[in-house]
Amino acid sequence: MANPRTIAKLEARIHERAAHALEFEVRDPRNVLVTITRVELSNDLSHAKIFYSVLGSKAERSKAEHMLASAGGFIQRQVARVLETRKVPHLHWIYDEAIEQAQELDSAIRKALERDRIIAQTGKPPEDDEEGAPASDEVEDDLGDEELDGLDLDDVDPDEVDADDDEPEGDDAPGRV
Repeated sequence: MANPRTIAKLEARIHERAAHALEFEVRDPRNVLVTITRVELSNDLSHAKIFYSVLGSKAERSKAEHMLASAGGFIQRQVARVLETRKVPHLHWIYDEAIEQAQELDSAIRKALERDRIIAQTGKPPEDDEEGAPASDEVEDDLGDEELDGLDLDDVDPDEVDADDDEPEGDDAPGRV
């Protein structure tokens, strides 16, 4: 088992060299906008997972997968030239779905914020509400209409929101200097 610091250095070196080879040395018409997001090296230094993402459609993702499969040996040789190890790790290409998941999460958050803004303004959910959301007659209103009209969610400071803190307030709170 290698030292974690050594593994991190080798991962960074593999990342750097594989990205350079993809950008400047691979002459393949299928080479689209491929970005190497991270590298994970096994403890015995025999395998390296290279996570990548592709900017574009599923067709471009498929092209990139085929291109990486065919150029994998070339990229592995290029990585071997810069590593100072007895064995060269076998490279495994894995599509990184984190960017797509982040975009979906961002979209869901934006929809929820827009829905909350509409509810704060009108006092009831929008008519084109998604399935699974409670109908407007099922929602209990804790605030009256006059209180909702004065409420502006953009002016709420998260530091001022009281979230049931267990710490006593004041200057003599324990643990504070």
